[in-house]
Amino acid sequence: MSFDTDALVKKLVMTDDIKEKESLARQIHAEAKTRGIFLASINDVYIARGKGQGKNFTVPAMNLRSLTYYLARAIFRVAKRLRAGAFIFEIAKSEMGYTNQPPVEYVGAVLGAAIKEGHRGPVFIQGDHCQIKAAAYATDKKKETASLKDLVADCVAAGFYNIDVDSSTTVDLSRPSLTEQQRDNFEVCAEMTRLVRKLQPKGIQVSVGGEIGEVGHKNSTVQELTAFMDGYHKSLPRGLTGLSKISVQTGTSHGGVVLPDGTMADVKVDFETLKALSAASQKKYGLGGAVQHGASTLPEGAFNKFPEINTIEIHLATNFQNKTLDSKLFPKDLYAKMAAWINVNCAAERKPKDTEEQFMYKARKRALGQFKKDIMAMPESVKEGIAAEIEKNFEFLFRQLNVHDTKDFVTAIVKPVDVTIGLRTAQAALDGEGDD
Repeated sequence: MSFDTDALVKKLVMTDDIKEKESLARQIHAEAKTRGIFLASINDVYIARGKGQGKNFTVPAMNLRSLTYYLARAIFRVAKRLRAGAFIFEIAKSEMGYTNQPPVEYVGAVLGAAIKEGHRGPVFIQGDHCQIKAAAYATDKKKETASLKDLVADCVAAGFYNIDVDSSTTVDLSRPSLTEQQRDNFEVCAEMTRLVRKLQPKGIQVSVGGEIGEVGHKNSTVQELTAFMDGYHKSLPRGLTGLSKISVQTGTSHGGVVLPDGTMADVKVDFETLKALSAASQKKYGLGGAVQHGASTLPEGAFNKFPEINTIEIHLATNFQNKTLDSKLFPKDLYAKMAAWINVNCAAERKPKDTEEQFMYKARKRALGQFKKDIMAMPESVKEGIAAEIEKNFEFLFRQLNVHDTKDFVTAIVKPVDVTIGLRTAQAALDGEGDD
């Protein structure tokens, strides 16, 4: 009996029943295992790179906000052609909400794509920006930290074996020393690392990333990195494996900066700062290197510089969304419905000086979850056509970031571990938390 990947993924996306999503994701996962496809952590690859092993490459971590199955298929096609093994599928805490993609659904869609395109080997799925909300943290630290623990537990249970902890929102630049400025950041990050180590499946060392500078704010410094890492290591229980990478701020912002006419402002990355931060993280702390966020709207000529300066990972999201919604294939009537919904439901996000183009550009991501089923119900020719258009961009990025011909390097390091995915059972994943 043949395995109908398309039908299962469609049911997975279209159902509102989380238990049915879990059942479907498990069916897809079981089939993937029979075909040599396995969920994995990129931790050991990063540690090896930090030691100078292998060629210089920068791992693209790609946030798929819509048409996840179809865009993931395009990524696997590119990886197969280029013999690439170092690439990550990710979704942020905020994106899970506004795109209506819970972790177990995201995993099922990506694994379904791997099956459909004949992928073999590891699949890296990452929880991006598992973030502390600054305002909520200021009001009730315990409650906000507990909320983040819930999310991390959901992600690990679903098969996200790569977790980016973003507690950089707690950094307080008004404090007198760098250590005190970073204190809440490194203490929360250490607490989340301890939780991940408790929850990770036997045989898998989940890749955990920290963050020292919130994207869109002031650029990070080596001194801040040192204050964070020293404090983090003192806060981490003895014997636990720590971070594999560190995210920094070097001049970008999420989604880019849109001008009044709807075009994008030029963004410049401080490559010298990024190079220094990556080198310090590798040489002093044994990490894979520094991570660049908010990069998908950079000019095309910037991407080949990241592997040159040993950036370990780069996060890409908004441009894929833009290419989807701005495609000539995307139905105009559906886009009009989405725009009408945004004008009614996202009006509070409009700033006084925003033009219509600026407001729509910044707010339209909010409609992706609301219209997820409508997008999934588009004709196959439209969905596959949009994915084929964006596939060219994926190939460009893979080549510029030098991840072609990395499959052998990755598979020599990352070996399959038999795991079970699904929803965590109520509070079971967190039972006993704090008893260590």
